[in-house]
Amino acid sequence: METNLCVAGFGGQGVMTLGKFLADATCHSTDKNVTFFPSYGAEQRGGTANCFVVISDEEIGAPLGDVMDDLIVMNGPSLSRFLKTLRPGGTLFLNSSIVDARDVDRDDVTVVSAPVTEMALEMGSAKVLNVIMLGVYVGRTQVIDPAVVWDTIQHKLSSKPKLLPLNKQAFEKGLELGAAQRG
Repeated sequence: METNLCVAGFGGQGVMTLGKFLADATCHSTDKNVTFFPSYGAEQRGGTANCFVVISDEEIGAPLGDVMDDLIVMNGPSLSRFLKTLRPGGTLFLNSSIVDARDVDRDDVTVVSAPVTEMALEMGSAKVLNVIMLGVYVGRTQVIDPAVVWDTIQHKLSSKPKLLPLNKQAFEKGLELGAAQRG
């Protein structure tokens, strides 16, 4: 089985970190094959950022496909740009704090709405919105064991131990929200 994921948003929303956490967790803790392919806009913060993660039981022929199984959209411009790449029957994960589900002009995809910006601000830091969305994605898709993803996050943030409690809380909130929307 192969899963093609695109994560897209503004620079500064942690899009690359979300994709990297997922790819690293899969690569280092499972027997699955994985690719991670980042793409940055001209600007760093506020510009466009997107990445592609492919997770497969088989060898991966190309680092990214033309058609995505899952799409995580963190802002409106990313919805406009990438919605057409989502396959019929695919799952669209929306940052509903910024993107309105009514803007999705397709009825052949499943929409999972998560107000991750709002949730992150309520938790005291906009910097964890990507970790919340990662939790939503993992909780909904079960593409990888959540404990493996948390171990990767913990390892990657080990040089900043003060960040771990908030990130743990963010990831768990996302997992709960994603699991609640499992079909």
